[in-house]
Amino acid sequence: MTQPTQQTSLSAQNTANSAAQISRSRLRKQLLDARRASAVEDRAIWDRQIGQQVIAWCRQQQIKSLGVFWPIQAEPDLRDCYAQLHQMKVQLALPLVPGKDQALQFLRWVPGDAMGQDDYGIPVPAQRSQWMQPEALLIPCVGFNSDNYRLGYGGGFYDRTLAIAPRPKAVGIAYSLAHAEFAADTHDVAMDRVLTEKI
Repeated sequence: MTQPTQQTSLSAQNTANSAAQISRSRLRKQLLDARRASAVEDRAIWDRQIGQQVIAWCRQQQIKSLGVFWPIQAEPDLRDCYAQLHQMKVQLALPLVPGKDQALQFLRWVPGDAMGQDDYGIPVPAQRSQWMQPEALLIPCVGFNSDNYRLGYGGGFYDRTLAIAPRPKAVGIAYSLAHAEFAADTHDVAMDRVLTEKI
């Protein structure tokens, strides 16, 4: 019996990787469609429930600085929660994408600060001088699995951010409808925990 050549093995691996990417892309679309289709009234209730979970977690962990996110594409809107965290003296920061294939950087932010937009059209603080490294991050999830691995939009920005030492605590934020079983990629980094309206 002939042994498969290295070239054949690499070709099979590339085919498998390509199929996995297609599968993740399909799952990403399904989950985004489901999130967008959920009722605005329901999401408002879920947002408050998730916000309560975030505040409780920050108190338990005695978090002093927290990277948060501005909601896009029907993500959980935790801006009311951010205002409460600010009143609790938690220093907040919003992420900025410095460039393709790079880790995120974080700008200090206080609710009510002047805002601009990054190259992706996402709101970011207008100022570009007050940088910080938060001790913990709230990370939006398109999907998440039972092992706390996150499915994002595919850019890999948060994975690269979490690969840099010292690694911040990572809390995935999602609605429970985003739970799905999928295999983690080699570059994926598991969240310390995932908070939804049900956890």
